[in-house]
Amino acid sequence: MAKEDYYTTLGVERDASADEMKKSFRKMAMKYHPDRNPDDKKAEKKFKELNEAYEVLKDDQKRAAYDRFGHEAFEQAGAGGPGGPGGFGGGGGGFASGFADIFDEMFGDIGGRRGGGPSSGQGSDLRFNMEISLEDAFEGAKKDIRVPSSVACGECHGSGGAGGAAPVACEACHGHGRVRSQSGFFTVERTCPSCGGRGEMIKTPCKSCGGAGRTHKEKQLSVNIPQGVEDGTRIRLSGEGEAGLRGAPPGDLYIFLTLKPHRLFQRDGADIYCRVPIAMTTATLGGSIEVPTIESKLARVTIPPGTPTGHQFRLKGKGMSILRSSSRGDMFVQTLVETPVNLTERQKKLLEEFAEESSAETHSPQAHGFFGKVRELWEDLKD
Repeated sequence: MAKEDYYTTLGVERDASADEMKKSFRKMAMKYHPDRNPDDKKAEKKFKELNEAYEVLKDDQKRAAYDRFGHEAFEQAGAGGPGGPGGFGGGGGGFASGFADIFDEMFGDIGGRRGGGPSSGQGSDLRFNMEISLEDAFEGAKKDIRVPSSVACGECHGSGGAGGAAPVACEACHGHGRVRSQSGFFTVERTCPSCGGRGEMIKTPCKSCGGAGRTHKEKQLSVNIPQGVEDGTRIRLSGEGEAGLRGAPPGDLYIFLTLKPHRLFQRDGADIYCRVPIAMTTATLGGSIEVPTIESKLARVTIPPGTPTGHQFRLKGKGMSILRSSSRGDMFVQTLVETPVNLTERQKKLLEEFAEESSAETHSPQAHGFFGKVRELWEDLKD
């Protein structure tokens, strides 16, 4: 009986893409899998035919040979020989390997990571929280820090072998980092338990690091903090994280910056705010005051007569540095008119005389307007 065409078996056209064949194979393999069709010989036969067809057509070289010669391309050497579907071009794996590829894609590695190569062993990234002052953020700074980490072992120079001996290929997986086991129609691939997926082993481990190629040690590093950084800024130091296993690449170190609260200034982006108390006489008669700036200098602010609490003065270009820019933000001075305390008898007398001669409408317009609205509200309520 003539063999069914492989494309027909998979239910695809001859010009189908690899993804289309994979999708069709996955759908039909699930439908005819023996576990879903117990004691069904036809389903079992169909399942084997699907695996055989997909094993050939998923491989570009095998597919090219099949397209040219048909089934004859694999019949001379037999199904299990070097020319058969399971061994064309040095392939191997048998008909079940096609379904194993799909199984691994759907469910991943059992008890290990996915992928075909050995585990990289790259060092982990580290995080360091650093608190800096507002002045440091304005001017920029260079800070020395000490970070608990892992570094390459000095005895074996990171190889993990005694005397710096290089690792050898794992005998269990032959250097692949993964092993396969057959279970019925399934071929399950998993991380090699002997070498942990690295594909290599240490014959005589270094006594200092126990074969890991790294030891725990505190590192001292210098961190450059640029001008204009904000709260939450992250600085990356490439290669300064945890050392990798047996010479593998190290991870990175991430510095997360937090700004300390300032005694005088509040920051909002590139702008700075400062509340400055002023005497009642200065607010009333006018004058000038000196206020501190973030650059540790004094700036003069002219106070016009009748300045109320909360009035805001803008000092252009006196704010924070802006990251990767030569410009600066602004500084805003908010006034807080201070009520005089501890008055002498003469001072009290002068204020009483001032109150007697004052007109609420003229000298206290805000209070006059407020209480005027209160009276209007009462009158409306009476009506």
